[in-house]
Amino acid sequence: MPCSSSSASRAKHATAGPALPRTLASEFIPSMSTTFKTQSIEWQARLQGVQLATFPSRAAAFIFDALIIALILLLPSIWDSFTSTTDKSIHLSITFEGLASTAIAIGYFALSTYLGNGSSLGKRVLGIRVISIVHSRMSLWHCLERALGYAASFLEAGFGFVQYFTHPNHQTVHDRIAETIVITRKQRHAEA
Repeated sequence: MPCSSSSASRAKHATAGPALPRTLASEFIPSMSTTFKTQSIEWQARLQGVQLATFPSRAAAFIFDALIIALILLLPSIWDSFTSTTDKSIHLSITFEGLASTAIAIGYFALSTYLGNGSSLGKRVLGIRVISIVHSRMSLWHCLERALGYAASFLEAGFGFVQYFTHPNHQTVHDRIAETIVITRKQRHAEA
C-alpha cells in the first residue's frame, strides 16, 4: 500500500529524531523552509583576527560626527543671521527637537557610513571603519539599521555603549542590531 505524503513525512521525522512542533504556516505552505541556515561562514572566517577599534577611538569619532550634525543644525540659524536686514547681531541656536532634526542625525549617520564604505567623517579621521559580519559590503538599509540602532544604545543611560566592554567582539547594541563590528582602517582584511 503506497504511503501518503503526510505519513511519509511522519516516518521521516521519526527516524531523524524527535518531531519538532509544526506551525500552521509549515502545514499549508510546503515550500517554506523550516531549517536553520548559517549566514556567510566563509565571510566570517575571513574576518578572523582583524584588529577591532578601541573604545576611545570609537567615542572620539562619534563626538566628531555629533559636532558635524550640530553644525548642520546650526546652518539655518547662521543663514538667518547673515540675511537679516533689521538685526545685524548673530544669534546662533540649535533646536534639536522634533522629527526633522532626528531625521537629519539618522540620515547623516546612515548616508555617511554608506557613502564612506563604513566610515563616517568622524570614523575616517580616527582611522576606523564599520564592516558587516555577514556581508562583504554594507547596503544602505544596513547602514540605516545601524544608525537607528544608536537609539537603542542610548537607552538606559547609555548602557548599550558600555556593552563594548562586556562583549567578546566589542560590539555595542547598535553593532549587534546591524550585525557589524568596527575595525581599524590600517589593516587589510580579505575582501570578497
